[in-house]
Amino acid sequence: MEKEIFEKAFIESLNKNFETHAEFFDFNFYTYPELGTSIFEINKCLILGFYRASITLTNNVLERVLKLALIYNEAGLGQIPIENWSDIFSGPNEKYGTKQLGNSIELCKKENLITEDEKNILFDTIRELMRNGFSHSDPSKILKNLPDKTQVFQATFSNPSDIKEIYLNYKSIPIFQDMQMDAFAKENAFEYFKFVFGLMKRLDERLKLKYNIN
Repeated sequence: MEKEIFEKAFIESLNKNFETHAEFFDFNFYTYPELGTSIFEINKCLILGFYRASITLTNNVLERVLKLALIYNEAGLGQIPIENWSDIFSGPNEKYGTKQLGNSIELCKKENLITEDEKNILFDTIRELMRNGFSHSDPSKILKNLPDKTQVFQATFSNPSDIKEIYLNYKSIPIFQDMQMDAFAKENAFEYFKFVFGLMKRLDERLKLKYNIN
């Protein structure tokens, strides 16, 4: 494939979608500035229409930000002499750095870092649909509301008037699973990112408030 084809598609997507996503390039997280690169990558994926990639990276950011919230909640925020960093962070990092998503959600609620509503959305919807569906490549939860049988029609070029009615279960056929996952990602990737972006801002403000960071 020629480079010019990609270039034309990228420019068209940039001109079409940049204004919608421009505000999400403007952020200043005190608690986890290192996640800025990932936020930029997610935005670029959304602008260019790489919806599955956006969801997968948003999953990564979500899991990381919950762990970081727990780490900084225990280690504290503010000026720490660099020679003390290892001592300050080694304990919390060992304690929270390998937690599963469900455990991180529960611990964040226990520490009042997230609200009950946020916990429910994270645990019941995002963990099941977005994380398991895409990072674990498990379409079953996303496709569960599709009917077990979908009516389709079959014909051949040699006998186009001979149309046969057949029924297929889209939920169990890989090619149709993939098509449905693509459609789901296109419809939900941006809304999912906006939720996680908003949660990051709220977590940042809650931790700054706890440690009197202006």
